[in-house]
Amino acid sequence: MTDFKAIETFLWVVTLGSFRGAAQKLNTTQPSISQRIAQLERELGVKLLQRDRRAVLPTPSGRQLMVYAEKLIAMRSEMLAAVGDRSAMRGVLRLGVAETIVHTWLPQLIKSVNQAYPNLSLEIEVDITSNLRSRLLAQEIELAFLLGPLTAPTVSNRVLCDYAVGFLASPSLGLGQRKLTVHDLAKFPIITFPRKTQPYEIVSSLFNRPDLPPMRLHASASLATVIHMAIEGLGVAVIPTAIVENEVADQRLELLSTNLQIPALTFSASWLTSPDTVAIERVAELAAQLAQGSVIVDAPREARH
Repeated sequence: MTDFKAIETFLWVVTLGSFRGAAQKLNTTQPSISQRIAQLERELGVKLLQRDRRAVLPTPSGRQLMVYAEKLIAMRSEMLAAVGDRSAMRGVLRLGVAETIVHTWLPQLIKSVNQAYPNLSLEIEVDITSNLRSRLLAQEIELAFLLGPLTAPTVSNRVLCDYAVGFLASPSLGLGQRKLTVHDLAKFPIITFPRKTQPYEIVSSLFNRPDLPPMRLHASASLATVIHMAIEGLGVAVIPTAIVENEVADQRLELLSTNLQIPALTFSASWLTSPDTVAIERVAELAAQLAQGSVIVDAPREARH
């Protein structure tokens, strides 16, 4: 009788293109993966996989089996979701997160996941969207909260939220009394997201003009650093206003009135399409509920300064 575990192993070898990737996904060893595939080939009496220099590919019989393997794994996931209890959702979910999310509702999401799925662990990595996209496509993470949605045939997306971007500065700079033009703002250093990000490119295009002074654009991968620099009066920060609500309320920062418009940042949950994505989709749904409910969770003071 064909072992279900062997069919699942075959599916992940084909999906990930390697025995090593399947071993990491299934938390086992490469020799164990090889044994399961060899057992499956013996039971079916056909060769299912062939190797080339770069990847493991299915044979014609393997492609035929893949159709049924995907159906079986999908039905198992559907069954567990419909019949099983919450503790049945177990394992490790590798999650990549843009830092804006860290400063808003990520802590609440972690609490919600812990309550809803106590046997599901999150491995969280914070990075810029371009890196998160690359890591998702390389299958180094399984779910990403990033600027999106991503356009790729193998990626599923769930829009999470939009965040308005504003110009913020310390009251010590005396900029909050009037409506500011780009010429007024260009007199000060501008502090924003790091290079290779959508906000950086937008801000750079606004201030990299021949009729303005040479651009002084300070970029940082740490939004906590950007916030601290703005509070210290070192320049004007261009960041989502939602992450500095406390600082504005405490009058350590003020939202400036300008005649410039910056598009809102749209964040999405993105993951690779596969038959076994129930845990990923449930966490993405929790994230969407929190984000669209405008739940803002304060980051610890120590982390923000």
